[in-house]
Amino acid sequence: MSENQVWTLVEPPEGIKPIGCKWVFKKKTDMDGNVQTYKGRLVAKGFRQIHGVDYDETFSPVAMFKSIRILLAVAAFHDYEIWQMDFKTAFLNGKLEEDVYMTQPEGFLTPENARKVCKLQRSIYGLKEASRSWNFRFNEAIQEFGFIRNEDEPCVYKKFSASIVSFLILYVDVILIIGNDIPTLQSIKTWLSSCFSMKDLGEAAYILGVKIYRDRYRRLLGLSQSTYIDKVLKRFSMEKSKRGFLPMRHGISLSKEMCPSTPQERE
Repeated sequence: MSENQVWTLVEPPEGIKPIGCKWVFKKKTDMDGNVQTYKGRLVAKGFRQIHGVDYDETFSPVAMFKSIRILLAVAAFHDYEIWQMDFKTAFLNGKLEEDVYMTQPEGFLTPENARKVCKLQRSIYGLKEASRSWNFRFNEAIQEFGFIRNEDEPCVYKKFSASIVSFLILYVDVILIIGNDIPTLQSIKTWLSSCFSMKDLGEAAYILGVKIYRDRYRRLLGLSQSTYIDKVLKRFSMEKSKRGFLPMRHGISLSKEMCPSTPQERE
């Protein structure tokens, strides 16, 4: 918050009711479901914002999963590099256009500033316009580097230079970088790291709950959601259920008359 100059402490303006905030603690897991990091995040209570006063537009695009699959297929066919990066505190990079006031976070209050409130300079997690502000900020930065935004898929970018091809896919705070020239991809990473606080995850192996398996020699690429399926089964207490290929025969037509009518049939 301090590095990104997210807020300034001011005296509460007359007639303004600041929105609240709270700490949210989460565990981030890897592709095998093991806890990777423990995250603490300050979130604004955006549900208290008033349309036309605290915010206006809220729509923000994300990459469609079919677009990610298509570009992964292209990368597998042409043997392109597939690298992954994460933005640290992505939303804090977005700039706010409205005046938004927030109460001071728990554990931050000091006696001399107890009456003051936070005037937000940047978007913060929980605000209704946070995702939109972040998307605008990223779009400005990446186009400065020469990337062109796809007209039909606004979170997919491309850059061509002679025989060098580079694609970039953004999904909120996760980014995939695909291309055929390693020095160019390294320069993209360097540029992004100079604009934002980034985490380099190397070759893509796990994105949006999907494992990526790759056999570069045979130019094959596979996607697996086994970890996500296990997570859903555990959530509904079905992890010990008996496994089957399909719950019933394909093409079967069920009717009420087929229900068991006698105790023997029910048994």
